Amino acid sequence: MQLTILGCSGSLPGPNAPSSGYLVEADGFALVVDFGNGVLAALQVIRDPFDVGALLLSHLHPDHCADVSALTVLRRYHPEPPHDPRLHRLPVHAPAEAPTRLAAAYAPSEHERLETDLGDVFDFHTLRPGTVRIGPFEVTSAHVAHPCEAFGFRIAHQGRTLVYTGDSGVCSALDTLAEGADLLLAEASWTHADNRPPDLHLSGREAGELARRARVRRLLVTHVPPWTDRTAVLAEAKAAFDGDVALAEQQASYRIGG
Repeated sequence: MQLTILGCSGSLPGPNAPSSGYLVEADGFALVVDFGNGVLAALQVIRDPFDVGALLLSHLHPDHCADVSALTVLRRYHPEPPHDPRLHRLPVHAPAEAPTRLAAAYAPSEHERLETDLGDVFDFHTLRPGTVRIGPFEVTSAHVAHPCEAFGFRIAHQGRTLVYTGDSGVCSALDTLAEGADLLLAEASWTHADNRPPDLHLSGREAGELARRARVRRLLVTHVPPWTDRTAVLAEAKAAFDGDVALAEQQASYRIGG
């Protein structure tokens, strides 16, 4: 199983830094987890977007799904697609409101919003807590702590596991998902030195503490906003977890369990 970072900027894109988007590959199948601002451009650097087998969206804040609008344009209007997108609709596993919320983001007016349905090129599947199979992966979803409906994921393939927190504050669901994972991809948006009150994102320290409690093999810190000191977030995570810790880097790839 291979993870490639398409975007890891938190809350909004930074300079030449797309928002959240992660490519997970195994057995020739490409799963993209989250599709925030700028992710489609980053994806095209390494893969034909028509090669993607499915999308998995943790929640519907724009920094995790905004580029679905651009992907809609590509799938509807590309003059020479490798296959007919209407006969081979892209599976999108997302929170229940995704069809209407993503249609509203795509439509340029209220009149067109009422008539917009993205079901011609996407096949929407409502996320619920539990385990489903997506391509070669077993994907376990759990609700996490965030202002909107949001999920964290445990993605397993041939005994190897990638856990993605999505956006979440500290909650028991993350400990359950992360237990014994080969790689924990944890958002961490702030540090305790910022004198910010705890919010519904993990801090660097909390990401490290989660990794320690769950006894993961590796911790990869992601979703750091452009206004936050990445090195300070990393330092907090390292202080709390004495295992392998690094910052996610755009276009970097990581072999999971190898």
